[in-house]
Amino acid sequence: MEDGKDPLVLNRAGQTRVLPQRLLQLLVLFLFLCFIFSAVSIHMIRYFGVYSAVSPIRPNLLPRNGEELGNLDQWINPPSTLMHNMSDKELFGKASSLPRLEKYPFKRVPKIAFMFLTKGPLPLAPLWERFFKGNEGRYSIYIHSLPSFEADFPSSSVFYKRQIPSQVCLLVLHSYDLVCQQGGRMGKMSMCDAERRLVANALLDMSNERFVLLSESCIPLKNFTMTYNYIMRSKFSFMGAFDEPGPYGRGRYDENMLPEVNITKWRKGSQWFEINRKLALYVIEDTKFYPKFDEFCQPACYVDEHYFPTMLTIKAANLLANRSITWVDWSRGGAHPATFGGADITEEFMERVYGGHSCLYNDQPSSICYLFARKFSPSALEALFLLAPKFLGF
Repeated sequence: MEDGKDPLVLNRAGQTRVLPQRLLQLLVLFLFLCFIFSAVSIHMIRYFGVYSAVSPIRPNLLPRNGEELGNLDQWINPPSTLMHNMSDKELFGKASSLPRLEKYPFKRVPKIAFMFLTKGPLPLAPLWERFFKGNEGRYSIYIHSLPSFEADFPSSSVFYKRQIPSQVCLLVLHSYDLVCQQGGRMGKMSMCDAERRLVANALLDMSNERFVLLSESCIPLKNFTMTYNYIMRSKFSFMGAFDEPGPYGRGRYDENMLPEVNITKWRKGSQWFEINRKLALYVIEDTKFYPKFDEFCQPACYVDEHYFPTMLTIKAANLLANRSITWVDWSRGGAHPATFGGADITEEFMERVYGGHSCLYNDQPSSICYLFARKFSPSALEALFLLAPKFLGF
């Protein structure tokens, strides 16, 4: 009043200065309460709600086609019976759809799948029985024989009910004894089809990690433990894949295989191989190279000598040891390796089979190069039994 100012105006001016301070205090209090509420909420969710509300994260076990895995047991446990009515396409599709894991969410003992490609009986089965004895859980056995052959192994045998569904086969004059026939026509790829069929059936057991192809005339050269460790500890798979000049190597190449197969990748190797699970999947999944070999690998181009070595060289050459672990004798000359009967099996012969070898094992020099040998006739069984403790180790 003394200054001549209106008191109402002064009061309003004071309120104007006070209101912003109160608003600021309320805002700070609100933010503080929000922080406390958020902290308490997070604490409550973490310790009381998350484990019951959210499913734990598990390894991805879905098949590649996106279908749900369902019961894990169906993937862990091998098929209860090897006989089925699946076509090759269905079989290969099922084997390809299994989960692919570097680490398994269950106890897994890796096994070797021993795959026998035969015409019928296994005359050397007693020797193999002794080889496998006491090593259950570390191997699987698969037999591909003539559909007309009915095995009569006793229930106590390791070969009991180990036959897989097969196609009709014919014995012909071929260095590897057997060629199969489908639909009444000689199948150019039928030998490889039989081998792929063995591999696919073996892949259905997720514990099978390595795959060995054998014939009825093969024998083991080492005891099971040494064989198992040699294969399992190898960084490479044992398949010959040679770039061989001349009429029996590059001379069998057909330029119609271009562009999928270039002559620089054309390879030759023994039919009797050992491969790991990754390469086994390549074998059954291939649809790129198979048609080329089916159409253009004609006699005297033998697909069983060229298809797998060439295809796997293109796909994964760094995984191949470029040698076989199955010994054969070509010293007698001719189109067929030597066959040995009872009269041939002596200590001197066995020393020749075992001695004088040199190879690379995991990039290091080794004198142990062969784990199996062929070709042995049924008459060799008795002599092999007598020499087995000294030479075979069982």
